[in-house]
Formats: sequence, structure tokens, C-alpha cells
Amino acid sequence: MSSSIRLRVNPTRIELIRLKRSLKVAEKVHDILEDKRDVLLRRLDEMIEQAGMRREELWSPLSEAYRSLFDAYLKMGPLSLESVALTTPVRIDATVNIRTIVDVDVPTLQVTEEDIGVTYGFADTNVALDQTTRLMRRLLPTIFKAAEAENAIFRLANELERTQRLINALEYVIIPQYRDSIKFISSTLEERAREDFVKLKHVKRVLERRKLVV
Repeated sequence: MSSSIRLRVNPTRIELIRLKRSLKVAEKVHDILEDKRDVLLRRLDEMIEQAGMRREELWSPLSEAYRSLFDAYLKMGPLSLESVALTTPVRIDATVNIRTIVDVDVPTLQVTEEDIGVTYGFADTNVALDQTTRLMRRLLPTIFKAAEAENAIFRLANELERTQRLINALEYVIIPQYRDSIKFISSTLEERAREDFVKLKHVKRVLERRKLVV
């Protein structure tokens, strides 16, 4: 439903020209935003598909890693396993870069290539824990890629929502206001032209009668 609220304008030819120019700009911006929305929708679909693929890639190896962890838990006991966990580094070094998708900045993550090695001793551990450690470290790049895809989805969705709001504002408020104002000024100028024409004819008749009297 379009807005019927007309802008407050002076009904002059200069204002009419200005409004017509503004209307053309608004319509052009509207078309550009619609094209951007279509591209965002396509890229969003691609990122959703990519995120699904990343999750599928994680499912099997992550399940295997948790099975190994559970096996280590049963063989070592909770206290020993927690003691080993305390030797694990509390953070992971990663490189963060930015890529642009349809004017949207999306962070990309990359694990810093560094061979940390085993941070615990072998006296009180077993093979299951070693396998768990190896699987988890191998999964880190895939986990990062999955996080990238999920983050990109949220950012693209927010930009899509913002773009749609701008389209709605142009389509249902700004452009209708320009058109209503142009119609109002055009009607006012036409009415003035008719009034001036009638006045001119009246003046012409008066002058002609005066000539006849003289």
C-alpha cells in the first residue's frame, strides 16, 4: 500500500523540475537496491549450502574424536584426564583476514601453522588420548571454515534485511511522495495556466470593446 502523504512543496516550475530529478534518482537507486537484494539472496543461498557441507564434514570425524575421548575417559578416569587437560594451551593462534561479499565484510580465519606437539607426558596417558588430540587438531581448520560460513550467513542476512527496508522505504514512501507532489504541482500549474488564459481573453475582449467605442 503506497503512501498518500504529499511533501510540502511550493507549486513552482523550478520545484517541479527538482522533484522530477529527485524522482529519477530515487527510481534508479530503487533498481540498484533490487539488483543488490537479488545478489544477496543468491550468495546467502550459497553460504547456507556451504555451511551445511561444512557441518557434514565435521560430523563423522568429530564423532570419532568424541568416541576416542570417551574411551580415554573410561581408561584413565576423570581426575587423570582433567589433570592432562590443564596442560593444554588455553588459546589457539589464528590469522584473521577480511573478505567482501556484496559490500559485506566477512572475517576469514586460518589456524596459524605451528607444530605445538604433545603437551602432556606419556606415563599416565594412553593411545585413545593421543588419537583424540590428533583428531581434534586436524579438525580445527574445518571448524574455522564452518564458523566462517555461519558468520557470513548472519552478516548477509542482516545486510539483506537492511537493503529490503531501504527498498520498502523507497517503494512505499519516498517515490509515492515524489509522484504525488509532482502531480499536485503539475495540476496547480495547469490550473494557473487556465486562469491566466481566461484572464487574458477577458482583457483582450475589454481592449477590443474600447477600440470600438473610440
